[in-house]
Amino acid sequence: MLGLSARSLAAGARLSARSASGVRYASSKGVIEVLSEVIPERQELAKKLRSQHGDKSLGEIKVENVFGGMRGLKIMLWEPSVLDANEGIRFWGKTIPECQEALPKAPGGKQMLPESMLFYLLTGKVPSQEQADTLVAELAERSVISKDLEKIIDSFPKTLHPMTQFVMATAALNHDSKFAKAYASGIKKSEYWKTTAEDVLDLSAKVWPIAARIYRNVYQDGAAAPAVDKSKDLSWNFANQIGLGHKEGFIELIRLYNALHTDHEGGNVSAHTTHLVGSALTDPMLSYSAGLAGLAGPLHGLANQEVLKFILDMQKTVGDNISPENIKEYVWSVLKSGRVVPGYGHAVLRKPDPRFAALREFAVADKEVANDPIVKLVNALFEVAPGVLTEHGKTKNPFPNVDAASGMLLYHYGLTQFEYYTVIFGISRAMASAQLVWDRAYGLPIERPKSMSLEVLAKLVGA
Repeated sequence: MLGLSARSLAAGARLSARSASGVRYASSKGVIEVLSEVIPERQELAKKLRSQHGDKSLGEIKVENVFGGMRGLKIMLWEPSVLDANEGIRFWGKTIPECQEALPKAPGGKQMLPESMLFYLLTGKVPSQEQADTLVAELAERSVISKDLEKIIDSFPKTLHPMTQFVMATAALNHDSKFAKAYASGIKKSEYWKTTAEDVLDLSAKVWPIAARIYRNVYQDGAAAPAVDKSKDLSWNFANQIGLGHKEGFIELIRLYNALHTDHEGGNVSAHTTHLVGSALTDPMLSYSAGLAGLAGPLHGLANQEVLKFILDMQKTVGDNISPENIKEYVWSVLKSGRVVPGYGHAVLRKPDPRFAALREFAVADKEVANDPIVKLVNALFEVAPGVLTEHGKTKNPFPNVDAASGMLLYHYGLTQFEYYTVIFGISRAMASAQLVWDRAYGLPIERPKSMSLEVLAKLVGA
């Protein structure tokens, strides 16, 4: 077996990035078939890294890391995406603009399809248009949910928070988990990834009609939704089922929104929780459902609705006069009261979030959207807030994250129910479950970090 020097590893990483950016498989190959070819190559690389470089140090753990939520510690293997503090997110080596350029779109559409992103996240290979179209059709077929699940969703009280309903409904998909059934029958460990991939495809398809049914039950008195049009993509059907299918701009927004929100490295709460629960060989449905519970937190996925509330409150004070001076005065009043400016700052990023940039670009490209008073206010805040936060000096990253822009666009197109926004975020995170396929392909063990008490910690540092 050939050894792996630091130089050869770096060269291999560059080759992998170029391959992910440019290589296209024959258009007749489906996602599972492509995975069957890709996984053995990656398994061999993982085996060499662990056997030949397992004793190499990646850093040291400090007391601050123990108290600081393990922030910044390099302790997870996460294939589809890597987040750089200054550069932003890369998916298999590609930036967001590169993904927007390369990934296939719907016929006549302008935005990359979530289905294209799912193919890419699973395989690391850019799908051809035919591969993307095939996956669109396959996921449309898989998206039908059972009558029993429909009854479960319909039994939820309307007053139950939409995210709570979403967590419970997606957990119920466990009833038909192919991985759970295969594991119970004694499937070989080397085959775990295949039924996991089947579950991820089912999950990524079924969350859309689940979310739509919850919306209609809570906000439209349980009115029957149109049937899934299997000739259309998931975003089109979702928009149609919640009553906004007549707005082409909204359909394009949902395509972009969900493609952007699929995956954001493995350390965030929803992704990490899905990985953690999955490490116990829990099926993808239950693992994802657990991740959704984390996404429901105000410090994670719930932030986009908090941003919009903040913007609407600011509008009441500022009014139509959204001058830089008025915005600055308002931001300072918020900071001096001990509050924060929601949508600004990020646990990792130290530059404006590329996802924010993509959504803002979407907004300004359409004159009608750009002239929306809420959109104008968000753009004005973006011009002023980073300077004020820098002067204030208590924010490590004074720049906007994705939540600073996502809510304004949903609101513009008529989706005004704030508490539902995180459900849409959650839809996209089903596709981040692609990482579970790689966890099983690499045979990663159950995750079990060491914990300690204050007394043990003090003794270790000689305090």
